[in-house]
Amino acid sequence: MPPHAPASSPSPRPSAPKRVNLWEGWLRRSKGRPFPFQKETWQAYLEGGSGLVHAPTGVGKTYAVWGGPLLEWLQEHPESASWPRPPEPLRVLWLTPLRALANDTVASLQLPLRELGLPWTVELRTGDTSSAVRQRQRRRFPTALVTTPESLSLLLSHADTREKFAGLRAVVVDEWHELLSSKRGVQAELCLARLRQWLPGLRVWGLSATLGNLTQALEVLQGASFDMSRSRLITAPVRKKFALKTLIPKRVERFPWAGHVGLGLLPEVIRQIAGKRTTLLFTNTRSQTEIWFKALSAARPEWEETISLHHGSMDRAVREEVEARLREGSLRCVVCTGSLDLGVDFSPVEQVIQVGGPKGVARILQRAGRSGHRPGAVSRLIGVPAHALELMEFAAAREAVEADAIEARVPLEAPLDVLVQHLVTVALGGGFVAADMLAEVRSTHAYRRLSDRDWQWVLDFVVRGGKALGAYPQFQRVQEVEGKLVVTQPALARFHRLSIGTISSDAALAVRLQRGQHLGSVEESFIARLKPGDTFSFAGRALELVRVRDMTAVVRLSKKPSRTVPQWLGGYMPLSSQLAAAVRRQLAEAREGRFAGREMQALAPVLRLQEQWSRLPAPDELLMESASTREGFHYFLYPFAGRLAHEGLAALAAHRLARLAPRTVTLTMSDYGFALTTPSPLPMDEPTWRQLLSPGRLVEDLLECLNTGELAKRKFREIARVAGLVFQGYPGSGKPMRQLQASSGLFYDVFRRY
Repeated sequence: MPPHAPASSPSPRPSAPKRVNLWEGWLRRSKGRPFPFQKETWQAYLEGGSGLVHAPTGVGKTYAVWGGPLLEWLQEHPESASWPRPPEPLRVLWLTPLRALANDTVASLQLPLRELGLPWTVELRTGDTSSAVRQRQRRRFPTALVTTPESLSLLLSHADTREKFAGLRAVVVDEWHELLSSKRGVQAELCLARLRQWLPGLRVWGLSATLGNLTQALEVLQGASFDMSRSRLITAPVRKKFALKTLIPKRVERFPWAGHVGLGLLPEVIRQIAGKRTTLLFTNTRSQTEIWFKALSAARPEWEETISLHHGSMDRAVREEVEARLREGSLRCVVCTGSLDLGVDFSPVEQVIQVGGPKGVARILQRAGRSGHRPGAVSRLIGVPAHALELMEFAAAREAVEADAIEARVPLEAPLDVLVQHLVTVALGGGFVAADMLAEVRSTHAYRRLSDRDWQWVLDFVVRGGKALGAYPQFQRVQEVEGKLVVTQPALARFHRLSIGTISSDAALAVRLQRGQHLGSVEESFIARLKPGDTFSFAGRALELVRVRDMTAVVRLSKKPSRTVPQWLGGYMPLSSQLAAAVRRQLAEAREGRFAGREMQALAPVLRLQEQWSRLPAPDELLMESASTREGFHYFLYPFAGRLAHEGLAALAAHRLARLAPRTVTLTMSDYGFALTTPSPLPMDEPTWRQLLSPGRLVEDLLECLNTGELAKRKFREIARVAGLVFQGYPGSGKPMRQLQASSGLFYDVFRRY
């Protein structure tokens, strides 16, 4: 018997149809009978097509797209005796948005290869991959490479990548909905356009579980110049079963009316955890994760060895250890954030607990899908409101899930900072001809309508630094050599490769024990508030700050209790439009005296009190309230449109108020509304407020208020980093946050002036 044949095969299988049965047979033994949507995907791939597979979590999307390349190879190599001894060169590139998801994907892809004896290799390449492994991979890539958009962009900055990608047959973009409406998604679009230019027959497949605008998502993935007649949108007709339950406080009148921690229901949460073998407890912020882990540990010290926490600021090795223990089923509970949101298969997980409002329909489905992560199983989620009105959020989420009202992800249009970065990347990777590059860029959905004027501006920016920076050689990054635009300075090449990516965050300090163990990272703004000897909780440990040196916070374990936990900026999740609309419908029903469901029935006393003291707004009404305290005069407006919309509305209203008369206005916003606080009273007549919220001159006034405030300058810091204007430093010697702010702020002022 040939050495690669499975034990159950008495002889080599000579024909392609039997090879199909070999793959399907493995799938039946391991995962159950293949679904029709999986077979449809395999056939579409074998016919040379590209597409998007949309299916609920846990029903087999991964093997739906993985089966196509495997079947194609088996048809090309029908005799197992002739299977090549060295592993096959690169054939599949698998893009993933999360490193935790990448580790799990590698394991899933390797499983059938190992059991079928196929001469394929699967490896991982992310920012966490060691330099030795990266160098080995560039000498010879594995058959399937699992990587991130940032790592793919970095590969494209090397001139020999085109030759090494010559055998690439397919690109799979996992969790496409997560990338779609972000600059990372645009970065992926540009990388795919480069690969299609190299390999015209390349097939591109996307995977998604929760998405409302599927047709548009397919169009963005395949690009503006792609033949959509060769694209397939494959939707699995498999209805995933969800069981959504909300913990109800015993006396809602005594339950908090504000806040986001949610510890008031800690005893009930502990009872839920005790009743199951393994639970994922999701929170909406990393700070909340630290607080809940500490509270669970204090309440049930006997669980010390069986509970853990997981978030993106913890050290990679610690996170991987938690993931491994989850897979083996040795953890009772993991307190986590979105770091475990996507596609990670932890079969032992029996239930998911969501602390705080879900903020989005897709998010609650994603998190619920971490339990029952297999076909036919029920995904169970328990909602834990942090304050009374979040009972209404959970009721609205259930209504939206039942109505299948999943959020659409709106794709970005032509972000020029991402294009600037990509042009320098391509100039590093062998160079480009301007006219050819313009056609390639316009083949993407994001830049399909890029104007000649914007293109010339971008070219001038990377070649001369634009009109404002032409006198500075460090911003003349690309030069024309023999008809091609290339990067000629090694220092600029190193600078750019270390800056590739579109994820912007505040400067972070490494947290390291005195004995050397790395625990993770926290933002500099948090450490700046501490002095040596102060204690705080991080990564599930009580720590004492010893000193700060070379962008590292050196700490030691402490026995002193501390209520201080790190705060991460930008950690709030805004209420989505779909969920906000569902909340308004719940309010409208309550206004008519109808309280459907356990959540709304429990909330009824609070809403009746609100109606008695003020008013419950109808769907076409805007509720406004006012109050005065020692801090000043407060004006509350409740559009129920989500934190991001309220941030813009509050800034606009304050700008228009200041234009009417000079005054100081303090802004506060939440998912339900925003507040304006002034030292002197404002007129409360309807005409004045209609003028403040008028759609007249909306764009002009909005731009004015953004430019006169700090919002635009704060956002520009992210743009400046992506476009390569500011540098966060070399590994291990990052620049302090104040230096980055000064750099981007200086550029902002110069560009505004000139």
